[in-house]
Amino acid sequence: MKNNVKKRRNYWPFIYGILLTAYTVFALLEAFVLPSDIVQVEDIKKQSSSVSNNEDDNIKSEPVITETSYKSNNISITITTLRRCETQVYVADIVLKDISYLQTAVANGTFGRNIKDTTSAMAKENDAILAINGDYYGFHDRGYVMRNGYLYRETKHRSRDYDDLAIYEDGHFEIFYESQYKAKEIADAGAVHIFSFGPGLVKNNKVIVGKNSEVTYALQSNPRTAIGEIEPLHYVMVVSDGRTEESEGLTLYELAQVMEELGCKTAYNLDGGGSSTMWFMGRVVNCPTDGKKSGERRISDIVYIGE
Repeated sequence: MKNNVKKRRNYWPFIYGILLTAYTVFALLEAFVLPSDIVQVEDIKKQSSSVSNNEDDNIKSEPVITETSYKSNNISITITTLRRCETQVYVADIVLKDISYLQTAVANGTFGRNIKDTTSAMAKENDAILAINGDYYGFHDRGYVMRNGYLYRETKHRSRDYDDLAIYEDGHFEIFYESQYKAKEIADAGAVHIFSFGPGLVKNNKVIVGKNSEVTYALQSNPRTAIGEIEPLHYVMVVSDGRTEESEGLTLYELAQVMEELGCKTAYNLDGGGSSTMWFMGRVVNCPTDGKKSGERRISDIVYIGE
């Protein structure tokens, strides 16, 4: 009888191991593969009508388009390239008639974890003129997320020094700490977009990151994506190459210096590395890569300019 009891007890380590393995696999699938927290964008479009184009106020004209520019009554975009720190940097200078032309989109028109597509696919689906990758909100389950006037997520990051970017109806940018404000407070103050990646790069015309600042787990020199405000409705979107023989990549401090050089009074770092992509009029402008393979990474969202 004692021997039988002993044998039964010896099964528990195996059972525990199986359960632990199953839990680990599920946790990894939930974090990186399985869609969750889903909201269909079509279901909330009516609620965000305050930031949709007003056909009576915004008169469309036949745009003048070149390989590096787009000009209409409502939008002016000029793309130039810079060479900084052994790296190719692509700059889109943007002037808008109003904030409704600075828009965002999520993969497959669906907000949620692990729902992904390329910047190109999302840009085409939304008739974008210019697009860059966003903050890859879907990689995290925390951090404020507001898009086109709709507040999708109000859960704060655990870190007290996590800073977000708010873009307001009048076109101005503001960097703020999640620990100091509720998402609803920022929305009620007139925000139409909130991005949660960071860190902030420039504030009040001054670089606010140190020479050794870096995003968690990132390499020191990377492909980068940033958005900056020169003045309300005058913006720059910046994407750099990196991790190649032709382009080393930028540190956060070097990226901040570029944004300051371009005249930004406020600038914010978006998702970088393999995500960094700039798309203009049907083509990818930069050379996206994660260092191991070339081509666009599938991500959860974009920032774009559209009529």
